[in-house]
Amino acid sequence: MKYQQLKDFIISKMKMQHIYQPVMIKTLLENEGLASVRKIAEAFLEKDQSQIEYYEQITRSMPGKVLQKHGIVDYADKAFVLNVSDLTSEQRSELIELCNQKIKEYENKRGKLVWKHRARDSREVPGSLRYQVLSKAKFRCELCGIAADEKALDVDHIVPVNKGGKTVIENLQALCYTCNSQKRDLDDTDFRPWKDMYRNIDPQCVFCKIQSKSYESNELAFVLEDKYPVTKHHTLILPKRHVRSFFELSSSEQKACLLLLESIKEKISKKDSSINGFNIGINDGHDAGQTIFHCHIHLIPRRKGDVPNPKGGIRHVIPEKGFYK
Repeated sequence: MKYQQLKDFIISKMKMQHIYQPVMIKTLLENEGLASVRKIAEAFLEKDQSQIEYYEQITRSMPGKVLQKHGIVDYADKAFVLNVSDLTSEQRSELIELCNQKIKEYENKRGKLVWKHRARDSREVPGSLRYQVLSKAKFRCELCGIAADEKALDVDHIVPVNKGGKTVIENLQALCYTCNSQKRDLDDTDFRPWKDMYRNIDPQCVFCKIQSKSYESNELAFVLEDKYPVTKHHTLILPKRHVRSFFELSSSEQKACLLLLESIKEKISKKDSSINGFNIGINDGHDAGQTIFHCHIHLIPRRKGDVPNPKGGIRHVIPEKGFYK
């Protein structure tokens, strides 16, 4: 990556949910392009005085993953390396200033709310205990299932402190800031069993039975080759939870499926250069053609000449409506 590419990323492509990305890039620039996770975490601490291990986790799971995806950094030996070569001192200074501007813009926009969720948690829950709670929840909200890299997680007292609740792991649960804000201080609902919902399977379901044959998966979804492929590399993306309809999935499950859909599409495209397009479809309900009532998304590669006239694509589920002017 060259100077101009990084500059363009900072100015126009950086989509911020927090100040983490510009702080991380700035820290790498200030340290000749190489900084340990701890060093980056300490940079976050300059903005929010909190426990160091929390920000080490943040570094790896949030801006680290995003910046790796964009090719901005690499990770090895517990350190991140900036993928920009041959920077002059002037260019380095300019990029650092751009990061400072991004940080200031976001802080001005959000004000004290930037660190509100952390200020509340750090006052009540020690860092080591907080990490245990988040780790046990696999860094997902125990109510809605959203991941920590999508939305900041709070450590919530199940029985509120003002009702005598203690700061012990048995009385703590991981909630995203949205779910936690909707839970009143007088509400002592324990949402931890809700995460078991994501492990619900039907022993009679064909897809539930063969989850172990999946060749790629994440925490909430998995991938199978279609047993009766329409075209070569026809693939299915499914939620791990047994659920009939796409519309019954949680937002986290939908996101998990779509992430796999994108990943598999890229891998299939690289493997088979004859692919020129894809059909993506869901048969949702008996009258829509669903025969196995475990939600699944079809990813069907298309190639030039595989049908005489591809116009209309999925509109041909009702043949006489396929072609249109």
